Amino acid sequence: MRRGTGLATAGAAALAWGEWLNWRWSRALVGRSTGASEAVVVLGYRNPQPTANYINRWRVRAGLRSAAAGDAHDTRVIFSGGVTSGSASEARLMADYARSVLGFEGTVLLEGESATTWENIANVIPLLETVDRIKIASQPAHALKARAYLRRQRPDLAARLVRADDYRPGEWVAGKPLLALYGLWKLRVLTADERKVSP
Repeated sequence: MRRGTGLATAGAAALAWGEWLNWRWSRALVGRSTGASEAVVVLGYRNPQPTANYINRWRVRAGLRSAAAGDAHDTRVIFSGGVTSGSASEARLMADYARSVLGFEGTVLLEGESATTWENIANVIPLLETVDRIKIASQPAHALKARAYLRRQRPDLAARLVRADDYRPGEWVAGKPLLALYGLWKLRVLTADERKVSP
């Protein structure tokens, strides 16, 4: 009985820890910029098949709900990701999913050359110059890494970052401890200052 209770307690603690870390990451390096225009950057994930895979489909949904959550009158959704195999880029596959499956009819821009998160950010910068607010949609750790890279490459644009709707309590709940462990590994390249929750 005690062993079962201990395992249940440990499991609950792991789930709570995963939720907490993902919550923190979703709120780091974002501000409260306002304005009439915004860009939602959706970052792609390795996609060897001819249609958007599970992770990219989720990222598209998170990006579209991030666009819908704002009060901007002019919103563009930017899908970013290059070709991993086959002939279509991650950006193209995500855009096709957004249009054909989810019925998104808003403004879509594609950046289909990037192979890394650093390149995702470098290559979308020209598409961000004229917007008032910038949201980056992905799993929270990955989105934080991308926000940190924007701050390193273009601190003036990073000042326009606001939170995307890519963290929701209970979403991916069973996988969040694993995502948290993976995130800690991937975020080791960031400084302590880049991981702080924004006020």
